[in-house]
Amino acid sequence: MWKPSSTVTGAAAKAARGLALWGRGARVSRMRILVVEDQELFREMLVKACRESGFPVVAEAADGLAAVDLVKSKKPDLLLLDIELPKADGFAVIEAARLVRPKAKFVVVSSICNAFTVYRLERARVQGFIDKNTGAVAMVKRALEDVERGGSFFSETFEAARRARWEDFQSFDRTLSARQVEVLRMIGDLRSDQEIAAALGISTDMVEKHRANIGHRIGTTTRIEMERWAQEKGFTTSLVRPH
Repeated sequence: MWKPSSTVTGAAAKAARGLALWGRGARVSRMRILVVEDQELFREMLVKACRESGFPVVAEAADGLAAVDLVKSKKPDLLLLDIELPKADGFAVIEAARLVRPKAKFVVVSSICNAFTVYRLERARVQGFIDKNTGAVAMVKRALEDVERGGSFFSETFEAARRARWEDFQSFDRTLSARQVEVLRMIGDLRSDQEIAAALGISTDMVEKHRANIGHRIGTTTRIEMERWAQEKGFTTSLVRPH
């Protein structure tokens, strides 16, 4: 009966050890996470969920400006972040982080899931969204693993909001131009025509023209109605002003 030589068995053993070392190395090199959340208790829960799932957390931030500084110094592979943040919101953080870490990935954790927020997150090209209202911490492991494999993870509430907008032939992104959407967002933030004109580099006459066209398309006749419509649809992060 043929028996393997000591050379063959030695080579097999080396190969096995090599595979084992490679496997350990693969686990060690998992995505490095930066957690950005202003609520301390919830931030601690997210950090714990990441670490228990095998993902190292390289830093934590409680506001948007601190997050951008940490992206520069810690060079994370993925940001797990809220979009409602002090000093700079999540959208500003994503934009700034991409300038420093073009290959960085983003998973948003938020309780805001209206049509306009979903639209903005699509345009921001994030890899995931976890709804804070539906067992967010429990979803962290699955979301990070899906994104690490090159996929994406979006909560059902996000997908439902996206489907509803796609199926609505009168949705704002089909009836309004990109410029009109931006003007409407500023109206929702209660900015004056002069402030909008200065921010966009256009005349106040052009702002008035945009406002008239927007009103015609969304069915509002006064500025107050337009402000309320914008706020109800999520075209703002400001508090609703009483009228």
